[in-house]
Amino acid sequence: MRTAAEAEAGLLALLRHLDAEGYDFVPVTPATHARVLARGPGGEATGLRDIFGWNRAFRAEALPGPLLDLLRAGDVLAAEGDRFRSRVRVARLATHLFLHSAFPTDDSRAAFFGPDTYRFVRFAETVLREQPGPIAHLVDMGAGSGAGAISLAGKVDGARLSLVDTNAEALRLARINAAFAGINADLVEASTLASLSGEIDLVVANPPFMADPAGRAYRDGGDLIGARRSLDWAVDAARRLAPAGRMILYTGSAIVGGIDGLKTALEGALPPLGCALDYREIDVDIFGEELETEPYREVERIAAVGIVIRKAR
Repeated sequence: MRTAAEAEAGLLALLRHLDAEGYDFVPVTPATHARVLARGPGGEATGLRDIFGWNRAFRAEALPGPLLDLLRAGDVLAAEGDRFRSRVRVARLATHLFLHSAFPTDDSRAAFFGPDTYRFVRFAETVLREQPGPIAHLVDMGAGSGAGAISLAGKVDGARLSLVDTNAEALRLARINAAFAGINADLVEASTLASLSGEIDLVVANPPFMADPAGRAYRDGGDLIGARRSLDWAVDAARRLAPAGRMILYTGSAIVGGIDGLKTALEGALPPLGCALDYREIDVDIFGEELETEPYREVERIAAVGIVIRKAR
């Protein structure tokens, strides 16, 4: 029986081996992933991208021996008859590889990584270029795989990094991802910022923003057609930011009759907390297939939005 530390060591070694092999994969939306799998080839993996990206089943001979051993060591090798499947996937974002959850991401503890992750990190990088300044403490709220803090660490040299999430499995993967990137971070299992000590200069967040009847933690944004979690996190951060501190929030908002309910709610909530709002539409139409579901029957589009909240000095 492997210990948790031994399994994590196996997964860290897996990332290092894949990196040495030049592994590269960009994960897509669940709907696109399902479409790609449905068209072949035969449902069986023929290479590393099939196994760790598309998450196809594979025969032992399709995977070099050391990698098969590392999957076993990491306790993520699932047997399916005479084939196997990895219980984690691996994505590349810039120079870093990230472990994240297997497809389909139906488990409530899934750590999601997809197109929104890339938009989130790129938006945060853009804001930090536009608005440089000293940052002593960066908090990644709802950190998931840790992609936010890990990707931004090089832009905030010397900052204390805190990764906060309610999902213990996501934090486990984030810990391994941080170790692979050579980054030290505090991992905090919590739903708010209340347990963090000291002032916070920068909060980054990519909260769940869908109206999800299944209630999956990585996806369900609560009421307000999925905007509740984004609003609550913004208010929580606004209360904790140091003077001149910022929150960089990437999320989605359902537009009904031309009205962005999240924007309206933030415009009302933030001024009493001494914060200004910079609200930008990054993509006017994402996840259009959701408009066919009951929670979105009155929604005309879902917009990807980038938000900067700044505390007064």
